[in-house]
Amino acid sequence: MQDLVTVVGGSGFIGSQVVRALARKGLRVRVAVRRPHLAGDLRMHGDVGQIEIVQANIRNPDSLARAMDGAAACVNLVAVAFERGRQKFQSLHVMGARNAAEAARAAGATRFVQVSALGADADSPAKFARSKAAGEAAVREIFPDAVVIRPSVVFGPEDDFFNRFGSMATMSPALPLIGGGKTRFQPVFVGDVGRAIAEAAVRAEAAGRTYELGGPGVFTFRELMELLLKEIQRRRLLLPIPFAAAGALGAVGDVIAMTPFPPPITSDQVKLLKADNVVSEGAPGLSDLGIVPTTVESVIPTYLYRYRRGGQYADMPQPV
Repeated sequence: MQDLVTVVGGSGFIGSQVVRALARKGLRVRVAVRRPHLAGDLRMHGDVGQIEIVQANIRNPDSLARAMDGAAACVNLVAVAFERGRQKFQSLHVMGARNAAEAARAAGATRFVQVSALGADADSPAKFARSKAAGEAAVREIFPDAVVIRPSVVFGPEDDFFNRFGSMATMSPALPLIGGGKTRFQPVFVGDVGRAIAEAAVRAEAAGRTYELGGPGVFTFRELMELLLKEIQRRRLLLPIPFAAAGALGAVGDVIAMTPFPPPITSDQVKLLKADNVVSEGAPGLSDLGIVPTTVESVIPTYLYRYRRGGQYADMPQPV
C-alpha cells in the first residue's frame, strides 16, 4: 500500500515512532493532533513533504473528517492514562475511537488500526481497561476487519514508567511496591511497537486480528524496580504496600489529578495492578509481524543514566 495514512494522536511517545516507521515504508503520513504547532519536529522523520501535520480533535467529528480526507488507512493512538477535565476515558477511548472510525470509513479508508492496551477487558474492575475494550468494540462495529494492537508497558527514552520511578528514586528514600510488587509485566520497546503498528497498517493478513505486544522478558514489578535501581546505581528501600492501603493512596491521586500536576497513582491504576500485564499464551504478537523483540536490558542504559549521581559521567573517575 503506497498511499496516505492518517495517524490520529501521532505526536506522543508511541506516535512519533509510528510516524517514523510508516515514513520509512515510503508512505505519505498525515498526523492529526490537537496542537499542531507543537508537533513540527515530526516532519524530520520523513522526506520533504512526506509528513503533514494537521489540527484535529478526536471529540470533534468535523475536524476528523478533514484529517481523513483522501486517506487509505487510519491509525488511532489517542489515549490518556488518567482522567482530567474533559479528557475522560469514555469520551476519548470509546466515543473518540468511534468518531475516528466513522470519519475514516466516510473518507473511503480501507484499513484501520486501533491501538488499545494489554489487559483491555469489558469485565475489568478498572475503568481504563473497560474503556479500552469498549473502544475496540466500537471500532469493529464500523471496521469489522480493523486491526487491534494491545501493548504491555512500553519503555523507551521518553517513557512514563522507568522515567517516573527513576525520578522518584532521586528524591525519595523508598519506592512503593503496590500489592507487594508481585504484578507481572512484559515490557515492550517503543521502537518495536511503532514498527508493529506500521506493519499492521499495510499487511493484508493482519486484517481483523488482535496483536498482543510484549518484550522477550516477563518481570514482576519488584524485579523491574530492582533492575532500575541497579542501572541508576542507587540504593532505595522497596516498600511493599498492600492493595487496601494503596487504595487510599490512589484516592489522594484522584484529587491530584484534578490539579495541573500528574498524580503518582490513581485509584483506577491501583485496580489495574491487581492483574498481570503479560501476553496471552498463543496470542499473535511481534513475531507474527516480523519483528524480533528488543530486551529491556539493552535499552534502558541509553537513557536512565540521567538518574545516576553524576549522570552520564557517573562511571568516570571524579576529580579529587
